[in-house]
Order: sequence, then structure tokens, then C-alpha cells
Amino acid sequence: MHADVIVTAARIEPLETADHQEEWAGRPADALAITGGRIVAVAAADEIAALRGPATVVHDFPGATVLPGLVDGHAHPVWGSIEIGRGVDLSGADTLDAVLARVARAAEDVRDADDAWITGYDLDVNVFTARGEEPSGAVLGERFPGRPVSLLTQDAHALVISPEAVRRAGLTGRETFTDASCVVTGPDGRPTGYVLELQAMELVFDHYPEVPVATAAAYVRTQLEILARGGLTGLHALDFTDPSEDVYRHIEAHGELPLRIRCSPLVPADSAPGAWRRIAEQQGLAGRRWHVEGAKFMLDGTADNGTAWFDRPDRHGENRAPLWRDLDAYRAAVRFFTERGIPTATHAIGDQAVRHALDVLEEAGPAGRAPHRVEHIESLPDDLLPRFAELGVVAGLQPVHGTRHTRADGTDNWSHRIGPDRAARGWRTRDLLDHGAVVALGSDWPIGPGDPRTCLADCQLRRPVDEPETAPVQPGQAITAREAYTGMTRAAARAAGADHELGRIAPDFLADLTVLADSPLDLTPEEQARNPVLATVVGGDVQLHSRTAH
Repeated sequence: MHADVIVTAARIEPLETADHQEEWAGRPADALAITGGRIVAVAAADEIAALRGPATVVHDFPGATVLPGLVDGHAHPVWGSIEIGRGVDLSGADTLDAVLARVARAAEDVRDADDAWITGYDLDVNVFTARGEEPSGAVLGERFPGRPVSLLTQDAHALVISPEAVRRAGLTGRETFTDASCVVTGPDGRPTGYVLELQAMELVFDHYPEVPVATAAAYVRTQLEILARGGLTGLHALDFTDPSEDVYRHIEAHGELPLRIRCSPLVPADSAPGAWRRIAEQQGLAGRRWHVEGAKFMLDGTADNGTAWFDRPDRHGENRAPLWRDLDAYRAAVRFFTERGIPTATHAIGDQAVRHALDVLEEAGPAGRAPHRVEHIESLPDDLLPRFAELGVVAGLQPVHGTRHTRADGTDNWSHRIGPDRAARGWRTRDLLDHGAVVALGSDWPIGPGDPRTCLADCQLRRPVDEPETAPVQPGQAITAREAYTGMTRAAARAAGADHELGRIAPDFLADLTVLADSPLDLTPEEQARNPVLATVVGGDVQLHSRTAH
């Protein structure tokens, strides 16, 4: 039998754990063969050469290292791409003046349509709190009178909108929601322009200009290609809202997705069984490289907004309640999906949210092939550390939130609100691994940087890899290069219940691979972030990238 594809390199790095090391002992491998999208052999190049036939495609990467394909365990590819495609990038704008300057440039670009919406993303709420102010759209009304402006915060759980956007959305401040959403009002009872959580935000999103499917698909395709050039071969999309299905099908009708996407639809807070049944019916929807599997819950909001669920209130008397007001409904919903073999992923940021999620998952039991997951886990008490391994629940962490959105001196909004004791328990990657948990690493893209090399370097440094002068946040939670890369390979596969076919370089496994110029295990974190991605391989399809891609 001849192989379809042969890949040779200086080193095949399986990232194997101790229980598989014997398979590689004494067998240095520098080549692998692929047939039908799966690996059929891993060995020395001279042994693999016997599988070469007249139609075999050979890709030689001298000096390079081949890893299992990197997978981002938590991302939002459709709405994230649309936000980026149509919105103003506010990342790095660390003062209100800088934010207004970027919005002003966008206003100039569309000055021929003075009533057109201006949207932005990655707004740092610290530009308000550093001035001793609550986030408010008043300054947008002063600078851009009569213009609908809507800016999405860094955590994507709030909007700051102008008075004209308030008017167009018809907000009164008297709206009620089934979850903990809120249209914030001032002393006069009128909306301030600060809109918290998803149900309230949807009232604004409903008035955004519609993006045609073809345009949305182009946005998504562009961003996925960028992510692939960073080394990703897959991601877990913790959402599946309109127009996700139409976008994925449009892309595949006109080409191929550059990576695999596993989608888990969101179960609305306090929803009824009818909504659960609709999500259950979506399971199994699929294209060539995307599929729907699992259900996503948001048990609480975010600490920055005061909507996370901690065991005691924060400095402002907030962060003390779940988004699901009816916790019995959350318990019933988790049980509903578990009984049908559908794994769940619960967004739980505050310590009480994590505790409650674990309690409910213990009651529900396993869902089948794929494990349950708890996502974010931004502050974790000591007594909860062993429960993940005990229950077989995967910890989905995005330590890059800690490195990029908080500060070691505690002057950021997140740390200040929840206090030093709880901030010191943030993103406990090291401790969870030491307690035997499976820790799947992700970026929460576009909320965190999508380049996996950046995320993986940050995990090792506990600071932004591109900011050597910045003090690390909880440096004792740093992990090794091998642990970090395992978090985006074997652990990601386990989180999806796919560890029988993904996350390893071994015969019969899917040929999803990342080809790097150098082995990250031999580089400093700073060097890893600049390690060129030469190619990604998805199901045996080799996509060549620039040696200098970053």
C-alpha cells in the first residue's frame, strides 16, 4: 500500500505523556505517512520511504518539528470575525482619549453616512474606572452627537453605547430579563449607555445593520486563515448562533475551512425544555470540517461587570448572583443533556459558580464519550482543586485573560473589585495540573489573542510574552512548555471526547499536525512566540505557510 502523503522533518514530537513513552523509546522518528486522512506509519525516513508510490505527495521540512495539531479549546469564530470585520479595533487603547480618537477615525471613514452605526470591540473598561467613573455612553454623545455608537467591552459581556444608540434600540431602563442582564440607569432613571449581559445586549444588536451571509463568510474565512497561520488545526466554538450554520456551509460550498470546528450551542439562562430540545436536535449537524456537539451554559457573567457569582459580594456589593436565576432549571437542563449523552460546558468565573457547577455535574454523572467541562474558572478556592479529577470534569482555562487583562499590582478593575485574596487564586493552571485535572487551554478569541504561540508563551511566563517589563500575575501558576502544548493537543482532544483519534501522532489517528521551524520544547517562551509555522495539516491536507508567518 502506498501512502497519499509523506511528511519528513528533523523531529516528530509526539508530546506523549509517561504512559505512552515506551512506544517511542529508542525509535527516533523523522517522518510519517498519511493515507485517507489518517496517519498510517511513524518512523525513520528510510523506513517510511517504502510507502512512497508514484502518486504520493512528499513534503520535506528540513530542520523542522512536527507536533500534534494545535487546537484552541475556547473560541468564538463567527461573531468574533463579524465584530472584527465591521468594527473598530480598540485593543491597546488604554485611555478614554485614545478610544475616542479611534472611533473618530472610523466616523471619518463613513462621514458620507452620518447616521450609520459605528461599532467597536475590545473596549477596556479601565479607561472609565481609572478616572473614578462608571462606564457610560455620555462621552460618546458629546463627541459624536446624533451618531449610533456601540462599543463591546473586552470580556464581550457588556456594551457602552451612545445616546443615539439608546434611542434607536428603544431602551428605557425598565426592561426585564430572565437572566441577570441589565440596562443600567442613572439617578434620573434614564439609561446611561452601559448595557450588561447577553439578553440586554441583544436589544442593541437587533438594530445593527444586517451583514449578508456572503460578507460574514468572507470575514470568517479571513480570520480562520490567520488563526491557521498561527498553527491552529482546530478550535472549539462555544456557541452556534445565527448565522453560524449558514456561514460554515457557505464557506464549504466555495472552498474549505482551514481548520476543524466543534460547535456547542448556548442554552439560554432560565430557558425551558422546549429550548433544550431544539439544541438537542442540532446535535450531529455537520459539514466536512465542522460539527455540532455539546451544549454551552453560562452560569454567571464576568467579574469586571459585577455579574460573576462569588461566595460573597465584591467591593461594590456586586458579583454575588448567578445569571441563571432559577438554579433548579440549570440543574434540570444539565440532567436533560446528560441523559441524552450530550456533554456540557459551563461558563463559571466566580468561585461559587464553579462550586455549583461541579455539584450539579456530580449529580448528573458523565454524559458518555465526551466529558463535561467547566470554562474560565477565574478564581478557584483550594477545596475545589481536586474535584475536577475526581469527577472527570475538564477544566477549560484561558490564562491569557489573566496575563492580558489583570495586573500583578492589583490596580486593574478585575483585581480591585474582587479583592486580593480572590485575585491571588486566579487561573490556577499549575495547581489544577498538580491535582490531576485535564486542563484544556484556550484563548476565548477574539477576547484573547488568537495566535496559539502567544497564549502558550503567556501560560509559561504568566505575563504578556511581548511585555518583558511587565510583572507576572501569580507566577507560581506558570507551567512548562510541554504542559502548555499538551493543553492544546492531548487535553483539547480529551475535552472533545476525541482522544482516540486526535491529539497524538500515532497510526490510525487523524493527520492533524502543526509543523514548526523549531521544537518549542527547546526554546524559551519568547522564542516560542516567534517560532515560524511552516505548515498545518488537517486530515492529511497540507497547508503551507510562510516561514516568517506570525
